[in-house]
This record gives sequence, C-alpha cells and structure tokens, in this order.
Amino acid sequence: MRTIRYYLPAVVWIGLILVLCALPGEDIPKASLFDDLHVDKIVHFALFGGIVVWLSMGYYRQKGHISNAMLILIALIASGYGLAIEYMQKYLVVGRSFDMWDVLADAAGAFAAIFVFKFVQKRYL
Repeated sequence: MRTIRYYLPAVVWIGLILVLCALPGEDIPKASLFDDLHVDKIVHFALFGGIVVWLSMGYYRQKGHISNAMLILIALIASGYGLAIEYMQKYLVVGRSFDMWDVLADAAGAFAAIFVFKFVQKRYL
C-alpha cells in the first residue's frame, strides 16, 4: 500500500483526464478562436505529456532510477490510454467523436514528455 504514494499524483492526473474527456459534447465550451488555433491539440499534448512526467516521477522516486526503456514503455502506455479515450468518446460519450489528430497529439505529448522528465531528472532529482 505504500507504493501508491509514489503514484498518487499520476493517478489523480489520469482520473482528471478521464473526467474531462467523458464530458458530453454540449458541456464543452465553444470558442471559434480556439477552434481556429487548434488549442485542443495543445491541451491533449500537455495532458498526456503530464501522464508520462507524473508516472516517471513516481517510478523514479520508488526505485531510485529509471531506464530509457521504461520511459518509452510509459509513453506507449500513455499513448494507448489516449487511443482508448478516443474510442470511449466515439462509442460511449454523447456528442463526442473519435479524432485521429487528438490521438497523434496525445502520443506526441507523451513522447515529448520523456525529454521533459530527463531534464527535470538531471536538474532537480
């Protein structure tokens, strides 16, 4: 049970993403300027990058080290979660749909977060 303390921020973050992505379409505010700028892709990039940073941080704090292979595995898991969320939106959430560009933004954010974590690890851990 002590292990969960390392991963609690990641669990909360993952849960927050699930709640936000499960909102019905009519509950999502519409702003044409943001739609034109594709701000939602930046949000996806940051949210799924956050999963990698938080999970990597938890793993590092628990084990005292983290390999590149583990970072890639974490990024793949976060990317898979993004894909699962898109299918959930397509089949289970009213007013939402599958968007391959969101999947790509999720994966790009997840893999970019490896470099963010490496920077944080080198500087602060």
